Amino acid sequence: MADIIQLLPDHVANQIAAGEVVQRPSSVVKELLENAIDAEATVIKLIIKDAGKTLVQVIDNGKGMSTTDARLSFERHATSKIRTADDLFQLHTKGFRGEALASIAAIAHVELKTKQQDDEVGNAIIIEGSSIVSQDVVVTPKGTSISVKNLFFNIPARRNFLKSNAVELRHIIDEFHRVALAHPNISFSFFNNGSEVFNLPTGNYRQRIVNIFGNKTNEKLVPVEETTEVLKISGFVGKPEFSKKTRGEQYFFVNDRFIKSGYLNHAISSAFDGLLKSDLHPTYFLYLTVNPQTIDINIHPTKTEIKFDDEHTLYALLRSAVKHSLGQFNIAPVLDFERDPNLDTPYNYNKIEVNNPVIEVDRSFNPFKETYNSGKQTTAFKTQTLNNWDSLYVGLESKGNDFRKEFSEVHFESEESTESIFGSESQVEQVQTTYQLHNKYIVSTIKSGMLILDQYRAHQRILYEDFLKCMTIKEGMSQQLLFPLELHFSTTDIEIIKQLKVDLEHAGFVFSNIYNDLVEIIGLPINIPENEVRNILDYLISDVENEVPDSNFSATDLLAKSMAKSLAIKRGQSLKREEQEHLVNSLFACKEPNVSPNNKVTFITMSVDELDKKFI
Repeated sequence: MADIIQLLPDHVANQIAAGEVVQRPSSVVKELLENAIDAEATVIKLIIKDAGKTLVQVIDNGKGMSTTDARLSFERHATSKIRTADDLFQLHTKGFRGEALASIAAIAHVELKTKQQDDEVGNAIIIEGSSIVSQDVVVTPKGTSISVKNLFFNIPARRNFLKSNAVELRHIIDEFHRVALAHPNISFSFFNNGSEVFNLPTGNYRQRIVNIFGNKTNEKLVPVEETTEVLKISGFVGKPEFSKKTRGEQYFFVNDRFIKSGYLNHAISSAFDGLLKSDLHPTYFLYLTVNPQTIDINIHPTKTEIKFDDEHTLYALLRSAVKHSLGQFNIAPVLDFERDPNLDTPYNYNKIEVNNPVIEVDRSFNPFKETYNSGKQTTAFKTQTLNNWDSLYVGLESKGNDFRKEFSEVHFESEESTESIFGSESQVEQVQTTYQLHNKYIVSTIKSGMLILDQYRAHQRILYEDFLKCMTIKEGMSQQLLFPLELHFSTTDIEIIKQLKVDLEHAGFVFSNIYNDLVEIIGLPINIPENEVRNILDYLISDVENEVPDSNFSATDLLAKSMAKSLAIKRGQSLKREEQEHLVNSLFACKEPNVSPNNKVTFITMSVDELDKKFI
């Protein structure tokens, strides 16, 4: 039998590796930014076109590469970061696998320009699909500039799986945030389609967070500091009143590397027990420093998952550090058995002697003794009153008889009792046809049996069709606000709101201004309370970020869903009989009453026969 096992060609192996390392344009951004940081760059510029599908370019002022290194960097498993397997447990750099550039070059057009400090000229290499097209001498400044063009040009199936530009740009911004937040000592700039999105100068951790997420973020942060033999914790957590319904602003960094850890995230959530509602999530930017020998980074191609030697100890330290900070800054209630400082004696009264209060008493006073006024002797008022007591009742007897006479002749007016044309009152009273069960479901009778309706999903469907109708005909009714409503968002959230501004205006929102981190609203759709606007926009931003709709998604449809989800009657809310009946009638007036906007069942029916079978 012939041999069937053979070695794969290098270009095929690189394409397979690219499937693990490069999933979308944001993966290219991450790898190139990390390489620039490893090159000890102090200024890094990221340039994007068409959400990275056309161009991803990273320019840095790092050490640069020699002619040989520039050529060798595109070979598989070529790296300057490690020499032996033991080095994997002493990692202080980012890209150590040596697969990134080889994988990127296999699926894109790559142009590299690099120059070292002492060299007079640099090197330029052009690669297309793992094939080196040219390598020439070029005049270029110190550092490295690498351009990745036409991503997935030779794998059209992978290119077709990419989402819309808005979604892919959001992933790129997320990766940019993760790298920039971990390195506040490096200056970053970000350009998208020729316009500047971020310009981040060097600074400390707090300044970097504020520069990315807006000036309003500064008042939301509570510092966390803790140093032990096992772990050093620094960073910030958000105050409970600024918590969000989404998990957007949650960042863990271990040795300046962004990671994802559900276990450590639970430690933060447990530290906020009793301070947050069940549907809210805390904000945190926490930087952990541990011994590199106690972690294993090399367990996932994207290096965002880390295995710790002793996770339980880290969990306990992290939880206690966050709780301590919340209590220290009077965010969380604490038991204080110390004396009240308000009762302390002020300093300027320390040397003053205390005078005992003096109470003057007239010991000769006698209320029953005769008093003298202007030399004439008079008796007490009590004696005068007792002598004339019978004069107080003069004339009362005759008046009392008159009162009794008047009350004996009182007549009360009353309406004539007439028989109702609808019968007795008990017959007129409307029979209750709906019943609310556990403040979640509405039970109603129908001809064949009964109907059980989910009040939250049903109201979502009703609101969804109402909003969709208003936005489709572009005649959403607005109500003017007496004072403009000012809401603060991060720079990336502002970009999403700008993209959806037209659809929001069709729904009835009226914007006066949209700044870098501020949105001013002067008009709202009818029946939307002012205190719900923040929740609506947060839901909308979260849907755009997390649902990751494909390139054919409708912004109008997404907006209608988000508004319906945030304004719908929640489970646990008690409804009056009239509200229950109105909800049932409104649902069956919809075009699609059977399912919610997210295609979940809104009601079920149970026939009398099915009920009879339950009692057999």
